[in-house]
Amino acid sequence: MFTGIIEELGEVVAIRQEGGGALLSVRGPVVTSDAKHGDSIAVNGVCLTVVEVTGDVFTVDVIKESLERSSLGALTEGSAVNLERAVRADQRLGGHIVQGHVDGTAVLLSRDPGESWDDLRFSLSPALGRYVAEKGSIAIDGISLTVTTVDDESFGVSLIPTTLKLTTMAGRQVGDMVNIEVDVIAKYVERLVVRQ
Repeated sequence: MFTGIIEELGEVVAIRQEGGGALLSVRGPVVTSDAKHGDSIAVNGVCLTVVEVTGDVFTVDVIKESLERSSLGALTEGSAVNLERAVRADQRLGGHIVQGHVDGTAVLLSRDPGESWDDLRFSLSPALGRYVAEKGSIAIDGISLTVTTVDDESFGVSLIPTTLKLTTMAGRQVGDMVNIEVDVIAKYVERLVVRQ
């Protein structure tokens, strides 16, 4: 489990295709400071398992489904990525409950820079739209954000200066694809209600 509070920007240093999946190596001095084989690290919001740590670089297996369901397949050497280690039980939950199980992708439709923050609008698939609510939580590339507006085809978020400074969102341009994880509580509530 993660909180959606990004610990650092990492850099993809190597990608090796293996069968239908890939081995992804990422430089991240903060997240590798105590990382070991078997640990979970979220890369752009996708929970991945560490298979090797060498210095400040960790390597993870990325299965075919993760490549197809997320934007990880579009990464190249040198790509910046958001990194977060799994939350410990004795930590504050600063963002919201993020599983690292990406539900799909969205496209950045518009970006309106403000004096102190940026307003961004993303596409929203009908399959995920029912889980997105104004003032609710959503994870975009692993970043815990609050939904400011929502309609049938899109939703908006506002990015504060800290988010712009410490995550990949500062460089996102209209047309870029991002990973989306909707609020897991909404999915469980729906399942409970539908089964009754």
